[in-house]
Amino acid sequence: MRTVVFDLDGTLADTAGDLIAAANSALAVLGHGPQLVMGQDDFTAFAGGRAMLRLAASRLRIDDAEALADAGFAPLLAAYGRAIDTHTTLYPGAVAAVDRLRAEGHATGICTNKPEGLAVELIARLGLTSRFPALVGADTLPTRKPDPAPLLETITRLGGAPERAVLIGDTITDRKTAAAAGIPCVLVTFGPTGHAVADLEPEALLDHYDDLDRIVADLLP
Repeated sequence: MRTVVFDLDGTLADTAGDLIAAANSALAVLGHGPQLVMGQDDFTAFAGGRAMLRLAASRLRIDDAEALADAGFAPLLAAYGRAIDTHTTLYPGAVAAVDRLRAEGHATGICTNKPEGLAVELIARLGLTSRFPALVGADTLPTRKPDPAPLLETITRLGGAPERAVLIGDTITDRKTAAAAGIPCVLVTFGPTGHAVADLEPEALLDHYDDLDRIVADLLP
């Protein structure tokens, strides 16, 4: 069985707006004004909550960025959980592409560095739960991407095998994860870094979800 595993943030859905709003909310709890800007800091948003807080520390000229990240992380998660899908949108064609793959007999799952509970909540609100019977998040296992274990666990939960699997992602983290697991990686070009992901030399690039079927067929003949 062919298995297609997707990253979530920046791959299936543009979640940057809600992540940035949550980071600014956490900063407010700590007594700081908003430091992150939607549309400008999307790449950092996809790198995670701590990355956003470290960037905020730099802009606030706070020397101990890790202390700010530690203090702000829990408020950030709480704020994000309260407003997880206010600005989030699915990328064009994503749902139709997943439906086509499933109709052709492919297994589909999600492997994300978003905490599992938040990821489960988000895909439920986006109406995607039935399309992804396996989901492994940042805290599902003791390790997270780019360690290959979460990806391999996702494949196992789907009843697949690494030699018949592919990872769809958007960052160097996904590229490293796939390489460590020994499976091909497809990187999307519609994220914040655009075609710059070509420099990571993935097995394929995805410009639009309309092309996903062909790419998967080429990589998993």
